Amino acid sequence: MHSVPVASRSSDQKDSKDSREPREPRNGTPQLDAVSLAIVEQLQEDGRRPYAAIGKAVGLSEAAVRQRVQKLLDQGVMQIVAVTDPLTVGFRRQAMLGINVDGDLDPVADALTAMSEVEYIVITAGSFDLMAEVVCEDDDHLLEVINKRIRTLPGVRSTESFVYLKLKKQTYMWGTR
Repeated sequence: MHSVPVASRSSDQKDSKDSREPREPRNGTPQLDAVSLAIVEQLQEDGRRPYAAIGKAVGLSEAAVRQRVQKLLDQGVMQIVAVTDPLTVGFRRQAMLGINVDGDLDPVADALTAMSEVEYIVITAGSFDLMAEVVCEDDDHLLEVINKRIRTLPGVRSTESFVYLKLKKQTYMWGTR
């Protein structure tokens, strides 16, 4: 097991002229200055890196880094979590599900979000309305989730399952671009 922070921000943001100034607001997302972005990058490299070491790298005190990290966590900009290979902790089956919906997508997306087996859900443009990653104990569990819980949701028109045979890469090191 290893710690990996997950960070996100709008990818269409432009660098500001003064790298210490917050970026222009986009879609209600928190705006990050260059120092906060550098902190996120430090934590993406090592989610357990000491605040003092981060402070040296970004030019802040340990206390200032601690305060900024807490703000980033509180704003939902990032999470610091232990990421595992599901096979090593008893989950023998993963799948990506493509889901088509009749009508409003939000109620179906909200219902999927509430399911403990669903680790990832996105609204998409293309062949599917929603994509959901599920982690299950075995094939019987996957069948139960798809057949009894997802396909029975009001509005779900169809599903297509993409069963994972082997996890080859899982990383959260995309930086802050």
